Amino acid sequence: MHLSHVGTNKICFLLSVVFCALLVLLIPSLQPPQRQRDLPQPRPHAKPTRAGHTHDLQRNPSSAGHQRNDDAKEDSFTHPYAFRGRTKDLQKVLERAQANSPRSRSKDSLDLRDIFIAIKTTRKYHKSRLQLLAQTWVSKAKEQTFIFTDGKDKELRLKTGLNIINTNCSAAHTRQALCCKMSVEYDKFIESQKKWFCHVDDDNYVILPGLLELLSSYSHTQDVYLGRPSLDHPIEAAERVKSDGSVSVKFWFATGGAGFCISRGLALKMSPWASLGNFITTAEKIRLPDDCTIGYIIEALLEVPLTHTGLFHSHLENLLRLPTNNILKQVTLSYGGFENRRNVVSVGGAFSLAEDPSRFKTVHCLLYPDTDWCPRKTHH
Repeated sequence: MHLSHVGTNKICFLLSVVFCALLVLLIPSLQPPQRQRDLPQPRPHAKPTRAGHTHDLQRNPSSAGHQRNDDAKEDSFTHPYAFRGRTKDLQKVLERAQANSPRSRSKDSLDLRDIFIAIKTTRKYHKSRLQLLAQTWVSKAKEQTFIFTDGKDKELRLKTGLNIINTNCSAAHTRQALCCKMSVEYDKFIESQKKWFCHVDDDNYVILPGLLELLSSYSHTQDVYLGRPSLDHPIEAAERVKSDGSVSVKFWFATGGAGFCISRGLALKMSPWASLGNFITTAEKIRLPDDCTIGYIIEALLEVPLTHTGLFHSHLENLLRLPTNNILKQVTLSYGGFENRRNVVSVGGAFSLAEDPSRFKTVHCLLYPDTDWCPRKTHH
C-alpha cells in the first residue's frame, strides 16, 4: 500500500514537470505579434555602390560571393584624402555629390557653364597653338576652359585672359609628365563642381554646339565615359593594382589626342585611384600614359565601358576623309603636325590654306560668321 502511494506521487510529479515545460514553450506563441515598425532595422551601408556591381549580379548571380569579397577588401582601403592641406574640402565635395546623386536616368538640361574643358599643353606651344585657340573656339567658352601647362606665362594671360594653370610638372613629353598634368586636371575638375569633365589637346578645335548636344543626351549623374579609341582593339596591360602583375587585363581607352568626356558621377567614383596624386601612382603601377590610365581606371577597375563615338578626331586620323557637309556636326577636330601638315579637314571658306593651315579659322567663321576678324560677305 505504501509503495503504491509513492508511485502515484512520482507520476504526479512527472506530469507536473511536463505540464510546466509545455507551458513555457507555449507562452511566446500566446503573445501578440510584434509590429513591423518595432522590429530592429538593419544598419545602412554607407560605402557608395561600386560601379557595375548591380549589373554584374543581374548578369551572373554566381558572382555575388566574389563581389562581396572585393567589397571586403575595399573596406580596408586607405582613402587617399588622408594627406595634403586641401583634402578635407575635396572630400566634402566628393561625399556631398555622391550622397545627392539621383539614381534615375534622365537627360541633362545643360549649358556651357556646366562643362569643365581642360586643355593640356606645354610652354613651347603657347604662341604657336594657344594663341590660335584663344582667337577661335576658346573665345566662346573662356570661363569654362582651363589651360594646364608647365610654365608661367603672364604675357599670354594678360593678352588673352585665359585661365592658365601652371601644374609645375615637367615640360618633357614623357609618361610621368603627361600623367602629372592629368592628375592636376582631375583634381581641378572635382573642385569646380561642374557636371562634365572634358579633356582636349592644344591641337583640337572644340565645336561647342556639338559638344553640348552630345552631353545633353546623357545624365551627368550616371557613369558616362565618351571618346574615340585610337586602336581597333582593347589594350592589354599587366594587372598591378589588383594583383602582382602576373596576370593581364584588357580594356578600351579614349585617346587624349581626340579628346574625351567623363560625367561627374563617374569621375567621383574614380577618386580612390585618381585624386590627390593617386592618378600618378596608378599610372606608374601599370606603366601606361595618361589617357590609357583613364581607361584602365574606368574600364578595368570600375567596370564601366567606354562609349565609343566617331565625333572626336585627332591628327592620327586621315582628316581629309571627313565629309565636308558633316564637319560642323562633329565635337572635336584636329590638324597635322610637322610630319604631315596637309592632314587637315577639307573645308572651304574665305581663308586660303596658306592663311589658315589648320583650317580652324575657317571652321570658326562658318560657326560664328559675326566674329569681328571673319571676312564679311559682300552684297551686290
